[in-house]
Amino acid sequence: IDRWIFTRLVRVPGPVLVSRRRVYILPTRFGYGFGLLLLVMLLGSMNYSNSMAFLLTFLMAGLGLVSMHHTHANLVDIQVRAGRVAPVFAGDTAHFTLEIDNAARAGRYALRAGWTDSEPQDMTDLPEAGSGTLSLKLPAEYRGWLAAPRFSVLTEFPIGLFHAWTWIELDMNCLVYPHPAPRGERPPATTGGVGPRAGMRTGQEEFAGLRTYQRGDAMRSIHWKSLPKLQVPQVKQFAETLEKELWLDWSALPSTWDAEKRLSQLTRWVLDCDAEGRGYGLRLPGLSLAPGRGEPHRNECLKALALYEAER
Repeated sequence: IDRWIFTRLVRVPGPVLVSRRRVYILPTRFGYGFGLLLLVMLLGSMNYSNSMAFLLTFLMAGLGLVSMHHTHANLVDIQVRAGRVAPVFAGDTAHFTLEIDNAARAGRYALRAGWTDSEPQDMTDLPEAGSGTLSLKLPAEYRGWLAAPRFSVLTEFPIGLFHAWTWIELDMNCLVYPHPAPRGERPPATTGGVGPRAGMRTGQEEFAGLRTYQRGDAMRSIHWKSLPKLQVPQVKQFAETLEKELWLDWSALPSTWDAEKRLSQLTRWVLDCDAEGRGYGLRLPGLSLAPGRGEPHRNECLKALALYEAER
């Protein structure tokens, strides 16, 4: 059944509305056992012509049919869309978030999700006219873009006699950064900027004035006394002497290192410089990122390292 479904499945950006034609349902192993039990009870009722046995058999059969209806309806008309996927480092686990919306006036219960040929990983309940999330984990072995494979959203609510599921393939990708090298190696000094302030960088020695707050600045560096007057957060700047501008340069690494080892070491230096609050630039063959600092600059450098020659 799944092989037949996969021939009709296409990768879409979403959201995906799970219509009745997308929902498949079969008995679980408990459902097959329940059906066999009903058959034995029916044969016994016919053999002894016992009306109470007939009543019990048909009552349980009706319970099974109602259960099948609720299991199928629990999945129909939900909407599945891709959620945020945070970048990870090679060797870690990527987390793909699924946003599920329920527009119906009834709640949906015990919805689960899982990759192809794997056990379901997460479960959620949806309130009426509400939404919820499901998270799927996938090992991130290599740097670059990690595409999410097809997955299923399934349910066995309310009593586990039937298994209803749908297959979906959303256009979700996780950015995988190179695995950082161990700590210890320091970046080599490289020549850098010119001009009267080429020998200065932000530090903690001498107060050098205020500037407007930018995303990624530490909370402890905000100048709170100026906030009531200026109405805009200001950040304290300090300056210290720096003989050479800090560049993380591909060509400065040993020529005997292969590409992956160089990328791993550059990743470690980017993380160390960001943790120390130092400004740094990145030079790769065919790419140069000007010196900067803060979370946006760090993410830009790590993305450049992750996608270096990824298309080749």
